[in-house]
Amino acid sequence: MLTLNHVCKSFQTQDVETLALNNVTFDISRGEFVAIMGPSGCGKSTLLNIIGMLDTPNSGDYYFMNENVATYNETQLARIRKKHIGFIFQNFNLIDELTVAENIELALLYHGISEQERKHKVADVMDKVGIAHRAGHRPSQLSGGQQQRVAVARAVVGNQSMILADEPTGNLDSSHGEEVMKMLEALNDEGTTIVMVTHSPEHAQFARRTINLFDGQVITQNVRAA
Repeated sequence: MLTLNHVCKSFQTQDVETLALNNVTFDISRGEFVAIMGPSGCGKSTLLNIIGMLDTPNSGDYYFMNENVATYNETQLARIRKKHIGFIFQNFNLIDELTVAENIELALLYHGISEQERKHKVADVMDKVGIAHRAGHRPSQLSGGQQQRVAVARAVVGNQSMILADEPTGNLDSSHGEEVMKMLEALNDEGTTIVMVTHSPEHAQFARRTINLFDGQVITQNVRAA
């Protein structure tokens, strides 16, 4: 599904250049569940942003579904991102002025589908993640686990082929974190590619493969026994 070849990314401040990713090379196949781990500041979020086309590398190639997107402009990246990639964030990123259903529907507004079809898709995905009974509530009326369920629903409502999750359980207690991981596992079982940044070794066990970063480099890759 995607290939990174010798990807480098640096950030320049007035006096210092920081190398966030250094010669990163790996593949992710369609339908994989991959965890990215490493200490704070090792480049995990930068890597996820490049995979999600929210950022671009300074050098190297990034092939997504056979397109080398490393040098694409924002309009080209947005076209691919909108069609194929859903995002789940640690802090949920829900809009408190909107209801649960409206937050999820927001992800469909630029897909060129009718209001009736949007409502149908939203209803289906709310059932899928077990949040339909909260459709009319606002995020502030939900528990952390329920808010993350809404965020998962928003990420998958457009039938995106890949979900990128940045510390999806970081703001949740252990029981709610386990619920979210089981949801991601179920989505992966249905064929969705999952790429997740996590600090939790326990939650990384849900992935089929773990990529370990240190100082912007891939140090090891571990495949879970079947």
